[in-house]
Amino acid sequence: QVPLLASGGDPMQAGGSLKLSCVASGITGNRSCLGWFRQAPGKEREGVAIMSGGSTTYADFARGRFTISRDNGKNTVSLQMNSLKSEDTAMYYCVASNEWCLLSLFPTRYNFWGQGTQVTVSS
Repeated sequence: QVPLLASGGDPMQAGGSLKLSCVASGITGNRSCLGWFRQAPGKEREGVAIMSGGSTTYADFARGRFTISRDNGKNTVSLQMNSLKSEDTAMYYCVASNEWCLLSLFPTRYNFWGQGTQVTVSS
């Protein structure tokens, strides 16, 4: 079991910024993947952003507003979220895979999930 410890979720006003971080100990290898999903109340879990090596992919709603990054020295993956909207309100989950994930935004590709951190954006 790979522990994924996410943090950074906070209440925020629309238009503000938040940075989520996730410590992902044990995720190694050039083809490993790290990323973020989210789930709003009453909605399906959806992919936000994924990275592997130097490659990234973003959901349409995240592109241009969110940035995923990885610090290999600290074994962390972060999600910088700017221009937050009320519809960004959700539980955000850090995810990982030790195998190549195809940079997929489908949850079945990821066998490790963090506990989630709540982001609430008020308009």
